[in-house]
Amino acid sequence: FPIIALHHDPSLWGDNAKEFDPERFCDGVSKAAKHPMAFMPFGMGPRICVGQNFALLQSKLILAMILQRFSISLSPTYTHAPIPVVFLQPQFGAQIVMTPLSQE
Repeated sequence: FPIIALHHDPSLWGDNAKEFDPERFCDGVSKAAKHPMAFMPFGMGPRICVGQNFALLQSKLILAMILQRFSISLSPTYTHAPIPVVFLQPQFGAQIVMTPLSQE
């Protein structure tokens, strides 16, 4: 079954299933949806991605390094228009503005 359909199912995620809402994960991934196994970006079971832990660690380290050095905001010209393909992606890209933080 397509994971993107599971990750956007209103019966699991509520009426705002298709909205970008990172706050839904504030109590942890297992409590974000109505079923604890509704979010599985790396698959699950015996065929789960073997690089899951390494990928998550790398992502956290890179994000921490960027946030230490820059302030990030969406470009004023950004238009929200997601398109569902294999992965959900912005139709017109997601332009961001990165402003270096002062080195005081």
